[in-house]
Amino acid sequence: MSPLLEINNLSIDFLSESGNTRAVDGISLRLGRGETLGIVGESGSGKSVTALSVMRLLPAPPAHIRTGQILYYADQTPVDLLQLPDKDMQHIRGADIAMIFQEPMTSLNPVFRCGHQVTEALQLHRKMDFQTARAATLELFDRVKLPEPARIFEAYPHQISGGQKQRVMIAMAMSCNPNLMIADEPTTALDVTVQKAILDLMRELREASGLSMLFISHDLGVISEICDRVAVMFRGKIVEEGTAQEILQHPQHPYTRGLVACRPSLHRRLRRLPTVPDFLENTGFEARVVTPAETTARAEALYAEAPLLEVKNLQVRFPKKKNWLGQPTEWLNAVDQVSFEVYPGETFGLAGESGCGKTTLGRSIARLTTAQNGTVLYKGVDLQQLTPEALLPFRREIQVVFQDPYSSLNPRMSIGDAIMEPMQVHELHESNRIRRQKTIELLETVGLQADHFQRYPHEFSGGQRQRICVARALALEPRLLICDEMVSALDVSVQATVLNLLLELREKLGLTYLFISHDLSVIKQMCDRVLIMNRGKIEELGFPDAVYQNPEKEYVRRLIEAIPGGY
Repeated sequence: MSPLLEINNLSIDFLSESGNTRAVDGISLRLGRGETLGIVGESGSGKSVTALSVMRLLPAPPAHIRTGQILYYADQTPVDLLQLPDKDMQHIRGADIAMIFQEPMTSLNPVFRCGHQVTEALQLHRKMDFQTARAATLELFDRVKLPEPARIFEAYPHQISGGQKQRVMIAMAMSCNPNLMIADEPTTALDVTVQKAILDLMRELREASGLSMLFISHDLGVISEICDRVAVMFRGKIVEEGTAQEILQHPQHPYTRGLVACRPSLHRRLRRLPTVPDFLENTGFEARVVTPAETTARAEALYAEAPLLEVKNLQVRFPKKKNWLGQPTEWLNAVDQVSFEVYPGETFGLAGESGCGKTTLGRSIARLTTAQNGTVLYKGVDLQQLTPEALLPFRREIQVVFQDPYSSLNPRMSIGDAIMEPMQVHELHESNRIRRQKTIELLETVGLQADHFQRYPHEFSGGQRQRICVARALALEPRLLICDEMVSALDVSVQATVLNLLLELREKLGLTYLFISHDLSVIKQMCDRVLIMNRGKIEELGFPDAVYQNPEKEYVRRLIEAIPGGY
């Protein structure tokens, strides 16, 4: 197979006042024509920096390329992309080499319509007039299976779903018929069904046009679905390389074995998920499977008590259309006559695709969203009927951990103050000295250190920030914790650490969880029962083993079949 791209001995530093950080450390890679090469690793491993260096999009400074070549074979004569003048690189970027970025909402310009952002690339690189570019864009939108291409052409990014935004990005990347497409985490945080559709689409495009792909992900399951070969990166180095089958079935390096092992499985539930440090530090960790007898005994103990939470015929509606007076003429039923119970100490799962109503349901239980009908009984008290003053004591007992830990924390407030603040609002404990001590205890409980008290959110990784949010939720000593997609955007190894923390806290503090996720393998690991929603209604409710092995509804069967990599 003739090469399309060669990376030779690439080393990249990031310069700062505190010193130099080696982000990429002497890596070499080769990508053949028509081949898909996967680069896998955790956040900070150097995989995205490598991709951006191919596109010449690294900011310099602080980035500084110490050594290396990036050879691109447009024809038989290679061109070193690192040595090209900026003007020549502009012709290659977008036309010969295109990139799909991880977060489409931040990659698309929010003030321009989706179609116009694609026509811009066609007008720039292929010298089309607007009408010709518009026709080509509509054809591309149809090719990437966007519904109603003409409507989406005129829509702004905020008016379409995450999966649709990602398809717009793919259409933009494909618009100039590139030889190489770099996909940087293109399916992270997407529903499994949307993720499967995106992967199928990229496979089809590759086969139809002979496209080469550099596919970056932290999820080996996703990598196994689309890649021919895989390179595993750890701390800026490539620690293992081989075919996708070799890497997944017979990983050699401890880091790779850790990445493979820490992903929750649909086929078993572990008492504690293995993590990457277990393999790197050779802790002798043994995965202990939860037996059917243990599951049965736990269920008998849980459901012998009275429910802690009872939701009855809950309905939440949002205006879909309004008349010229601003009065609603059509409603969207986000939650439609939903009923269930949650028992003390139980982890109750809410699953389904984006837009199914699971987050709205969780928010309405916490009275963060107003329900139009139904009751929410907590310890026998209907929360829907309480005044804000009467609700305040219950807010202490029902806490929420949101999906994005960075936007959940005030960037101007140290994490210690952020954890202390709810104690001060609810006048918990006698003095700030005691609250400070409690905050330090909470930081240590979630695996952080006392000297982190004065640090700010931007100084922590995503997994650490999520631990901080858990500590803040625990500051009020709650009984019920609503976890809303709290691990969906985390690396699989960091995700395993956070899930283990939740299981430990449930046993230590007697917590009850309402666990919201679109990832059915995470639901299987965490939850005693699962409620699967679709378009605001209940599709199935039961024990995970029964629901997964014998799904009654076609929708549930589709969700399970869409999980990548045979997990």
